[in-house]
Amino acid sequence: MKNNLIKVAAAVPELKIGDITYNTKKILEVIDEHSDSGLIIFPELSLTGYTCADLFQSDLLLNEAETALVKIADHLKDLKLTVVVGLPVRFENCIYNCGAIISGGKVKAVIPKSYLPNYSEFYECRWFSPGKGIKGKIIRIGDEEIPFGTDILAEDNVTGAVLGVEICEDLWVPDKPSTHAALSGANIIANLSASDELIGKQEYRRELVKQQSGSCYCVYIYCSSGTHESSTDLVFSGHTVIAQNGSVIGESIFPDHTYVEEVLIDLLCIMHDRRHQNTYENDLISNYRRVSVNMQAAGKNEADIDEMAQILEKYEYPVPRNPFVPSDDNTRDKRCRRILQIQSSGLATRVRATGLNNLIIGISGGLDSTLALLVCVEAKKLIPDIRIIAYTLPSQGNTSGLTYENANRLMELLADEAYEIPIKEGVELHLSQLGHELTYQGEGDVTYENAQARMRTYLLMDAANMKNGLVVGTGDMSELALGWCTYNGDHMSMYAVNSSVPKTLVRFICKSYAGMCGNNELKEVLESICDTPITPELTPSTDGKITQKTEEKIGKYDLNDFFLFYTLRYGFEPSRIVAYALKAYPELTLKEVREAAGNFFKRFFSQQFKRSCLPDGPKVGSVSLSPRGDWRMPSDASVKMWLEDLDPGGRG
Repeated sequence: MKNNLIKVAAAVPELKIGDITYNTKKILEVIDEHSDSGLIIFPELSLTGYTCADLFQSDLLLNEAETALVKIADHLKDLKLTVVVGLPVRFENCIYNCGAIISGGKVKAVIPKSYLPNYSEFYECRWFSPGKGIKGKIIRIGDEEIPFGTDILAEDNVTGAVLGVEICEDLWVPDKPSTHAALSGANIIANLSASDELIGKQEYRRELVKQQSGSCYCVYIYCSSGTHESSTDLVFSGHTVIAQNGSVIGESIFPDHTYVEEVLIDLLCIMHDRRHQNTYENDLISNYRRVSVNMQAAGKNEADIDEMAQILEKYEYPVPRNPFVPSDDNTRDKRCRRILQIQSSGLATRVRATGLNNLIIGISGGLDSTLALLVCVEAKKLIPDIRIIAYTLPSQGNTSGLTYENANRLMELLADEAYEIPIKEGVELHLSQLGHELTYQGEGDVTYENAQARMRTYLLMDAANMKNGLVVGTGDMSELALGWCTYNGDHMSMYAVNSSVPKTLVRFICKSYAGMCGNNELKEVLESICDTPITPELTPSTDGKITQKTEEKIGKYDLNDFFLFYTLRYGFEPSRIVAYALKAYPELTLKEVREAAGNFFKRFFSQQFKRSCLPDGPKVGSVSLSPRGDWRMPSDASVKMWLEDLDPGGRG
């Protein structure tokens, strides 16, 4: 598979104001220590120091800065990375505050700062001229003619990296140069900055960077001057922020020595989001010039599954085990509460629209029906006239004592009306009419199993007619992805509140509710349900204990949800997903993950027909399987190419 992973770095070296020899030495040390990077960014005016003031008008300083730039370029001639440094540059009787792009032994381009701050503590117009509007120019440094202007992007044709540069204040204005660069193809933006530290400014800068990376679908690397700048009137913090597609992936502030913030970025994620978001329009008439540079991938340009997994491990690329679930406890609890709010608001809207205040719900004592019941409870807070009418529908010999007890306790605590309807008699009548044996015929007897699921839905639908209500669906997104639901059984409802909540998240929402409900008895039953093995209980139990465990049939839900996330969210090919899974699940072997992925894709493709006729349900996260919104897939699509990608003899 193509390797689109690049290590990028924001470097804040020690410096001495006006001592270009010393500053160059420190910059070269950073380059040598991080030569496996694809891109290294240094702060604004890093060759001279930002606080040189009237020294910027010294020809000695300007000459030495240009000499140092050529020296750094020569140092890079045998390296496969790109470096961006800041320096003052003379052009047509003016001095410009610039960022210089260096790669392959040459200065490839010089980009002037478009917007100069000249307010409060800033006084840049005293020394520099604004670069806004400078396009198509050439500047001579040493013996080379170099593209000069704000209309330049640096491109690596191998990795697909395209770099745009802006400087400090350019980020703080409404018409940001980086926006135009991104629309013209830049997927990485470097900001060379010298932002002094004030109370509250760190948070504001972080949000600026985060927002710009999100709106431009890019990696944004912000690198600000460090504490070794002059403290005559200001203090600088060396704040570095690296964000990708709206998420901060690296940050540091106030290093007391040379510091490099380095992260691995994934350009494939950026490319996917730009293709997916059709309101992101490329500037097809862009007149940006492009210069060729080297921004080496982290590892080989083409990598198999093992090699990709090793790259992710070597550079400590964060791959969460549960990508649908935030790892931070506070963030997770907030996410769970917000999901419940979205689900209950959607259900309340459906109740208002239909005028049907009676919510009919089947309670099994499992996770999904528990979450659906909690959604009904929260909807009732929005519409007090709602009545929750709960049914438990046990199948004698199949339903375990634990789930039966939990279902009844839950209904007693939360439902306005609770009923028990044993389904054995109805199922046996149905089976006898078909000429099927009345007992389970063993593994693969889906007629026996599904007759129970359909009997439950049949009864709930009739109850809704009798009670003038709505059947609230309980099935979750993971079951829909794998087709682990009975067609026109638990697959069907009048409003499916869990249809875009993956199984790994269902458990956390129920746990979160247990912690905040303020009812010890409810907390106890919710925790018991969360600790119960996931089961449809459609086969005979053993001495009243669960024997049919879902994850023994279709694989662990956390791993299936992992495959689902990267398939829907980023469109990764199976081999890449397996490599990422090996990083997230180091205890598993390649063989185990490959087999699990193969089973996932077989089920995902073959079960699309169930997803093509889903009932309505609220979208709660960035991805969903609704055929009306997020996922439109032909039911007859072939899985062959996806399975071949997993094959050891194939591309993976």
